[in-house]
Amino acid sequence: MDAETLDMFRMVLTMAVVLAGVGTVYTLVAPLLEGNALKKRMGAVADERENLRKNRMDTLEQNAGLRADNKGFVKKIVDNLSLERLLAASDLKDKLTQAGLRGQRPIYMFYFFRLAMPILLFVFGILYLVVLNPLDWKPSQNWLGVFALALLGYYAPGIYLKNKASKRLASIVPVFPDALDLLLICVESGMSIELAFGKVSREMAESSIELAEEFSLTTAELSYLQSRRQAYENFGRRNDHAGIRSVSTALIQSERYGTPLGDALRTMANENRSMRIMSAEKKAAALPAKLTVPMIVFFLPVLFIVVLTPAAMRMAANL
Repeated sequence: MDAETLDMFRMVLTMAVVLAGVGTVYTLVAPLLEGNALKKRMGAVADERENLRKNRMDTLEQNAGLRADNKGFVKKIVDNLSLERLLAASDLKDKLTQAGLRGQRPIYMFYFFRLAMPILLFVFGILYLVVLNPLDWKPSQNWLGVFALALLGYYAPGIYLKNKASKRLASIVPVFPDALDLLLICVESGMSIELAFGKVSREMAESSIELAEEFSLTTAELSYLQSRRQAYENFGRRNDHAGIRSVSTALIQSERYGTPLGDALRTMANENRSMRIMSAEKKAAALPAKLTVPMIVFFLPVLFIVVLTPAAMRMAANL
């Protein structure tokens, strides 16, 4: 072997030794440089949940006005007169959320109108019933009507909330079993419960905006609340319906005891569908009783006229 070949062999061997040393050092040092992989993974998940929470809350804020500005004339009156203590209403926040009104602004508006409506109707009653007296009532009757209007003004905000909540629930209940079917499909396909709620909220927007809003809000709460149980409880509290509360309870039990979520959703979907059918049958059974009075008032007189008029005309002609 000549000297040139020997030098080439030594150079290759030296490079191989250097590369092997560098690889060994990198193998030993690389785990130390990477740090805790689990910690990084959890940090990435936390960041993703925070981004999801922000996106959901921004969407809800734009659509429903969850964070409306409360500073103004109404807030000053409520705070200065301590109306929340003087005109306290039981479960007001639950009633407002059931009506689709969230945030602090609806609370202040409720107490303001509970103060203003009796005063306005009382003044209107005095001007209309006592001063003008177009009905020619006695003074005692006029003052009784004035106080009745003031009492109506006090209860008017509560009646408005109850009607608004009933209309909102009427738009949610008919399509809720279909939403549960979609939620079941999403869960059994491998989606997490947060992604499943978000997917259903987007799919149900065309059928019921209110239900889509509820699912979207639940998705946001699942993303940022420490306990999923609290999010499920809020979902049942915002919708005062037996079927929805049952679903909320089933989700809580599934989260607590580890029961299969798909089985619980399938059972709840069947129960809510049965409740929807029973509600339709109940309305159909009550229809004849409701039609009795209109038939007596409108159909029977016309029928009597059609049947008896020819006979009455013949009798008049013969006489």
